[in-house]
Amino acid sequence: MGGGLGYLVCLLSVVLSLVWGEGVVGLSVNWGTRSTHPLPPEIVVKLLKDNGFNKVKLFEAEAPVLRALGNSGIQVMLGIPNDFLAPLATSVGYAIRWVSQNVSTYVSKYGVDIRYIAVGNEPFLKTYKDTYLQTTFPALRNIQAALIKAGLGPQVKVTVPLNADVYETVSGVPSGGDFRSDIHALMLSIIKFLGDNGGPLTINIYPYLSLYADPHFPVDYAFFSGTSTPVVDGSISYTNVFEANYDTLIWALEKNGFPSLPVIIGEVGWPTDGDSNANLQYAQKFNQGLVDRIIRGQGTPKRPTTAPEVYLFGLLDEDTKSVEPGNFERHWGVFYFDGTLKYSLNTRLNGNSNNTLVPAKGVRYLERRWCIMAPEASISDPNLADSIKYACSYADCTSLGYGSSCGRLDTRSNASYAFNMYFQTVNQQKGSCQFSNLSVLTSMDPSQGTCRFQVMIDIGKHVTSPPPTSSSSSLHDNLPIIFVLLSLIFMVSVY
Repeated sequence: MGGGLGYLVCLLSVVLSLVWGEGVVGLSVNWGTRSTHPLPPEIVVKLLKDNGFNKVKLFEAEAPVLRALGNSGIQVMLGIPNDFLAPLATSVGYAIRWVSQNVSTYVSKYGVDIRYIAVGNEPFLKTYKDTYLQTTFPALRNIQAALIKAGLGPQVKVTVPLNADVYETVSGVPSGGDFRSDIHALMLSIIKFLGDNGGPLTINIYPYLSLYADPHFPVDYAFFSGTSTPVVDGSISYTNVFEANYDTLIWALEKNGFPSLPVIIGEVGWPTDGDSNANLQYAQKFNQGLVDRIIRGQGTPKRPTTAPEVYLFGLLDEDTKSVEPGNFERHWGVFYFDGTLKYSLNTRLNGNSNNTLVPAKGVRYLERRWCIMAPEASISDPNLADSIKYACSYADCTSLGYGSSCGRLDTRSNASYAFNMYFQTVNQQKGSCQFSNLSVLTSMDPSQGTCRFQVMIDIGKHVTSPPPTSSSSSLHDNLPIIFVLLSLIFMVSVY
C-alpha cells in the first residue's frame, strides 16, 4: 500500500511538473548548506523559483530543506554522503530504511519531486586513497533495490557523482580518453548497472581547478569565449577545456561499449574569492558563458545534438566548508551566503532577453554594527597576533588571503576584518567584541574597495562563544590565513 501510494504520488508529480514546465527552459544548481548562518529553506526555495532554477541537487537529506521543496515544482537530485556508503553497502535493510525515511516520506507526504538519488560524492577521488572503492557499487545496488521495493523505481533513478579524474587521456587529446586503470573494471560495472536501470552517469567538471593547479594553463582556454589557441584532435578543434574534458569522457564511454549512456554534469562553476583567479569578473565571465550554452541547448563536438543536463555549482557561499582544497572552497556561490547578488547574470529564460538574477527576499539581519580595531590601539601591541589568531580560528577569514577580495588591507584593517568576522559569526553576542582592549564597536560600515565587512543573517538564536583553549577543525582550516596575518604584523612591527 505504502509503495503503491508513493508510486502514484511520484507519477502525479512528474505529470504536473511536465505541464508546469512545458515550453520553459530552466536552470539546475547545487544547494549546499554548510554555513554558520544558513538562509531559511523557504527563502532559498523562493530564490530558486524567482531565478528560474527548476532543478536542484542536494548533498544530503535535511528535513527542513526537503519540506520546503515540497510542491514547489522543483525537481530534486538527493545526495547520500560518503559516510553512508559502508552501512548501505553491507545491509539492504539499511538502504530500505534510508529510502523510506528520506525518499518515500517526502514524495508521498510532502510532494517533493525527487528524480535522482546520488549515491556518494566523488567517492573515487584520488585523494581519498581507495577509501570507498569497495562500498560504492554495493551501496548503489542496494539503494536501487530499495527504490524498487518502495515502488519508486520507474521515477527515481540512481546515479553516482564522480570527479573528472575517473578518466584520463594518455595522448593529451579527448580521443585518447579512457577510464583510470586502477578503477577501470569497477567503472564499467557501475556504468553497465546505471544503463540497465535507466540511470545517468554524473560527472563534475571544474575548468577553474585546471587554472588553479597549473600556473601555465592558458587562461582563455578555461572560458567559452573561443579566443584560445585550439587543441586539435583529428578533425575537431577545441577552444575550451569544458568541451575537451566532457568529450574525453564520451570517448571513454564509446571505447568501452556505452556510446549513448546519458551524462549529467553534476557540478561546474567558478568561485569568487580565496585566490587571485577566483574573482567576480572571472566568475561572471565563466557562468554567463555556461548559462548561454545551457539556454541554447548546445552540445559538444562528440555529442553536438545532445546537450548534457548541467548543475551549476553552487547557489550560495558556505563558510564552514573545508578549505583543504583551497580557500576558494567557501566562495562558489552564484549568490553570497545571504542571497544577495554577486554579479549580473543574464539567464534569458522564457524568451526574455534581459532576464537577470534577483536577490533573496525577506532576509532578516542582525543589527548594523561592526567590530573593528580601536583607533587608539597599536599594531605593535603584543596581544594583537593572538587576538587575530583566535578570531580566525572560529570564523571564516579566507577573504584575507593573498589575491583575495580583502588581500590588500593594511594591518589595522586586517585585524578589523578578523575581529568582525568573529563578532558576526557568534551573532554579535555580548562580550564578543573584546579582544584585549584592541577592539571597538562601530555603526559605520568599514567595507572598502572589494572587501565586504559582513553583517550576518539573524537566525533567531545565539551561539556560545567557544573558549580560547578548545580545539577546533576551523583552526586547522584557517592556519594559512593566520600565518600570513602574523607574518604581516611581524614585518610591520620590525620596520
